[in-house]
Amino acid sequence: MIGARSRSCRAYRGGVAHDDLGRTLRRLRRLGSLTQEELAERSDVSVDVIRQLEQGRKHSARLPTLHALANGLGVELTTLLGDPPAVTSTGESDGPRFVAVRRAIMPVLWQPAPEPPGPDFSLDLLREQIADGWTQYHSAEFDTVMKALPELIADARGAAASDNEADRRAGSAALGKALQLAGHVAVRMGKTDLALISLERATEAAGQSSDPLLLPMIVNSTAWTYQRQGRLEDALSIALRAADDMADQGHTDVADGLKVWGALTMSAATSAARSGDYERAAAMMETAEKEAARVAKLPDHGDNRMVSVFSPSSVRIERVRLAVQYGHPQDALALAKGMRLSKDTPPSWRTWLLLDVARAHSDTGDAAGAVKTLESLRRVAPTWMRHHTLAVAIVRDLWALPNHPPGLRPLAEFLGVGE
Repeated sequence: MIGARSRSCRAYRGGVAHDDLGRTLRRLRRLGSLTQEELAERSDVSVDVIRQLEQGRKHSARLPTLHALANGLGVELTTLLGDPPAVTSTGESDGPRFVAVRRAIMPVLWQPAPEPPGPDFSLDLLREQIADGWTQYHSAEFDTVMKALPELIADARGAAASDNEADRRAGSAALGKALQLAGHVAVRMGKTDLALISLERATEAAGQSSDPLLLPMIVNSTAWTYQRQGRLEDALSIALRAADDMADQGHTDVADGLKVWGALTMSAATSAARSGDYERAAAMMETAEKEAARVAKLPDHGDNRMVSVFSPSSVRIERVRLAVQYGHPQDALALAKGMRLSKDTPPSWRTWLLLDVARAHSDTGDAAGAVKTLESLRRVAPTWMRHHTLAVAIVRDLWALPNHPPGLRPLAEFLGVGE
């Protein structure tokens, strides 16, 4: 499941910007067609607290309350807090760079058909550039990816118009991966409808390619986008169907196919957990972790940058995340204890693991453990941490304690908490 799930377009003080939390809560509640009373019942949070937050009479809440509200809404906590911003320069999600990405996904009407590539064109080079784009995406270098995407998509469209059938199919595969990447960037920018348009066009390109794994990878991205929109049943059903199809067709007998199957299974587990079925989600994750052990033993002929992230490490990280998000912090700490991350674990996944472990320590009342983990997070990803709403919210909660553990003050000063 392509993840993680950093950069600053505005400063945050003490978690969610004060004016945003109530508006976000109200918007998510209405999207879920819930009354305040219904949300109170589903989350076990008093309706008075919900009213005060939505009316702006209460500007913040402790993490356990926010966790409960997010679970009641069926969304990730970061969706309620406000996702960390994804651009570093102008602070405008619809600035010129993103407009160029939008235009690349949806070319202007009556535009001439793409020209086949010239003699100097290299499909191998294009594939390498797209793979680099995925690496940059997983490193949260969204500005860099946005700058490159319009040209990558244009070149891929040209390759997909080749006169040679084999080249045309290979070009269609490249176009599918480029549009899938654009869809992920659009999600990070909060443009989920645009993401689905890009992924639908990626699906069309996959149908013209000869890559049997491309369509299920795009399905996984679509399931993730549905999750972001609160369409949990849709996300669960398409992920399970694609995973079952892969197993039936024998694609899980090679490493790349098993990775895609695993990512779909983890995505389905996430949807099940957000729908309130944590036990089913945990069972799916246990199955996925057992299967992940087979990856290293199977034939591997692909570029790891172009396939789904799936390994024993990635599954364990996701299991930790689900445990802490759905009220099982002790399970999360037990799962995280003694973990050894594989070399192919993307940097963004490593940083999320540290953040989730910090959350688990905080939820169990181990303030010193939370601070120690956050200090590690600051060392490995200071920029990411500084502008991550959840990291700030954890420190804000710790700062509200009567006795501050050693090391908390430098973290609070770093994140602007208590100013």
